Amino acid sequence: MTSRKRRLRALLESREATPVPGAGNALTARIIEDVGYDAVYVSGAAIANSFLGAPDIGLTSLNDIAAHVGAIRDAVDLPLIVDADTGFGNTSNTWRTIRVLERAGADGVQLEDQTFPKRCGHFTGKSVVSMEEMIDKIGVACYARENPDLVIIARTDARAEHGLAEACRRANAYREAGADVLFVEAPETEEEIETIAAEVPGLLVLNIVEGGVTPVLPVSRLSELGFAITLFANLPLLASVAAIRDTLRYLKGVSNEMPPPIATWEQRQDLVRRFWFEALEERYSSSGASAG
Repeated sequence: MTSRKRRLRALLESREATPVPGAGNALTARIIEDVGYDAVYVSGAAIANSFLGAPDIGLTSLNDIAAHVGAIRDAVDLPLIVDADTGFGNTSNTWRTIRVLERAGADGVQLEDQTFPKRCGHFTGKSVVSMEEMIDKIGVACYARENPDLVIIARTDARAEHGLAEACRRANAYREAGADVLFVEAPETEEEIETIAAEVPGLLVLNIVEGGVTPVLPVSRLSELGFAITLFANLPLLASVAAIRDTLRYLKGVSNEMPPPIATWEQRQDLVRRFWFEALEERYSSSGASAG
């Protein structure tokens, strides 16, 4: 069977702007796999929002991210692209970040050139480190990976602080430093997206954030431009927030609308693999009886 890391590389090299939804927990990742997507983006923002109830402003730790990656890895067989923020420190911290996340189950790791503590790529007030510092982090990330097929994704947030030309210059430098995939965050117009595709050779990621600064283009158009994948990092989280809020408003009597749709008991048990676990228990039970 082809390894997940090689499956991720093949997905990227197809340059079809494949949609990759974001997940902040294993249940969301299970839904992504169940619906039939090809990979999961383990979103730092989704983890911060759902685990801490806090904004994406650098409050999560490496241990927080690794624990979520491990849980998601046990739950799904899809390749995992993991948001590792700034690497959680200097080059030594970045080295450890790659080692920890690879052991936890990452197939791709994304690093960004923001200063620490980072902010969501679509927030104001971002700043970036020097290009040289990020190049050093990419170098140590490539050195740290135990499996050469682990994908290193280099993200630059320089567009907001220094303009698109500088962001493209940095992306090209990061490719030369060894990054497998390049990610120019938060372009603000369709023309800027086209410029990135024209001026940054190699495998490219585009992040579509609902409510963010980047315009929403059809995946077919992004595929024409040569983007490898399209991240929808926060879309499942936003959908779940709306669904939970609507359901609880109805329960409280605040909403006079029809009750919102909810999953059935059977759908829930199927999603979390209840019957698979019961079969596992029965198979390996000395009494031959299921504990469930």
